Amino acid sequence: MQHGVGGWGPPGQHPAAPPQPPIPPAQGWPVAPVPEATGHIPLPPVAPAPHLPPAPGTGAAVLAVLLIGPAGAGKTTVARHWAATRPVPTAHISLDDVREWVRSGFADPQAGWNEHSEAQYRLARRTCGFSARNFLANGISCILDDAVFPDRPVVGLGGWKRHVGPGLLPVVLLPGLEIVLDRNAARSGNRRLSDEEVARIHGRMAGWYGSGLPIIDNSHLDVEGTARALDEALARALTAPGG
Repeated sequence: MQHGVGGWGPPGQHPAAPPQPPIPPAQGWPVAPVPEATGHIPLPPVAPAPHLPPAPGTGAAVLAVLLIGPAGAGKTTVARHWAATRPVPTAHISLDDVREWVRSGFADPQAGWNEHSEAQYRLARRTCGFSARNFLANGISCILDDAVFPDRPVVGLGGWKRHVGPGLLPVVLLPGLEIVLDRNAARSGNRRLSDEEVARIHGRMAGWYGSGLPIIDNSHLDVEGTARALDEALARALTAPGG
């Protein structure tokens, strides 16, 4: 067999392919943009309902909210309802739900708080923050919920504002201890805590009084009433100096 004829080179070597002209994009097909950490996705505009007055409270504002409270305060239920009833696109991002995306190897703090459970909480918070920024970049409001302690700055408001952005609006949901104990007793699975743990968390949450953050005592409010109080508190925060 002769080499060097008809495109064959020396044994064990392959000649370089001849240069090809660039292939133009197909007619009518857009060229995909370079992906970013959070990207803008063109969304169809939401047409306002005709002949209706402007919505009260936060109205059509695009905002990011952090709902803080102890276990049993109703954070997830209220956040979900508030997001579902706004007149503009709004997402609910639950820290516990994101943390439980880990199925094999899930580090349950109730089985013992350790570096693995701490690491999974940190990872879940960063994931929630990335999701929130992505929603906000595309004009969709979001509300996150977490049990943020005023005496633990490592995972406090500063951390959440680094994850989401400085415009994050925190609100504390803090019903009375007896209400929290009753609601926690109705929970199941790994989200139900001991009475002693609930009382300890509730006591630490009381540190938010005097912090300047909006605090809602929803001891005698239903879900709809609490969501309405939340929207009113956020509207006041938006109109406050520096809001």
